[in-house]
Amino acid sequence: MRSILVAADSKPGSDLRLEAALGLARQSDGHLTVLVDTPVSRYLSMDPMGGGYLVADALEQARDADDAMASALEARLSRGDVPFDILRSEDEPVPALAQAGMLADLVVVSRDDRMAGELALSTRTPVLVVAGTAPLTFPIRRACIGWDGGEQSATALRAAVPVLRDCQMVKVVTVAEKSGGFPPTDALRYLSRHGIHAELEECERRGSTAETLAVAVGQSHAELLVMGAYGKSRLREMLFGGVTAYFLEEPSAPNLLLAH
Repeated sequence: MRSILVAADSKPGSDLRLEAALGLARQSDGHLTVLVDTPVSRYLSMDPMGGGYLVADALEQARDADDAMASALEARLSRGDVPFDILRSEDEPVPALAQAGMLADLVVVSRDDRMAGELALSTRTPVLVVAGTAPLTFPIRRACIGWDGGEQSATALRAAVPVLRDCQMVKVVTVAEKSGGFPPTDALRYLSRHGIHAELEECERRGSTAETLAVAVGQSHAELLVMGAYGKSRLREMLFGGVTAYFLEEPSAPNLLLAH
């Protein structure tokens, strides 16, 4: 992964997110792009007659604050060992990241951003969702791949290969639920062609698919779960597939690598 995009803001998880992106860039000898976004639409107000107007003073203050943050990030990153550039945007976060990430290998966001699932469904670029509970360091030691034989799972698996190469343990976890799709042995074979030795764990479903997968991932002490991102419909208003939503909302879930 030579081109990595990360969102930067003033929220508490921003430093963990940035450090994770820097760590991956160092491991892959890659380039880091930092996106600082000031969405103009948040400073639009409606009057009682149905018209709209821009709260110019508030927008100007927000721009100044984000410009200062971008300058501070530039000074900080200039002292490091990773090549970088900083982008500014005034679009909403999801379209801003989707646009900036069109030629990125990976987009890094935080789970508490509440937009990770929507972003994963809005872009073909894989999305690394940093849990925010502890630093994510590279190389990752232990990773699980949630495998259901579908196209999204295969896309996520292919995207994760650069991250998985240096793992001490990689496990393909499948929940006996439906027939069809690529068998898990195909996933193992694909990984082996990339020099990655992976174990297979086939789980009997107990409770929901998400709960069954969560137990297996927890018992493996995985730092990263690779999985396809699914949506129940094309609407983006929180209509994510049950397994995707579960791991985005579960506080104890590990870091995620999602692809759609």
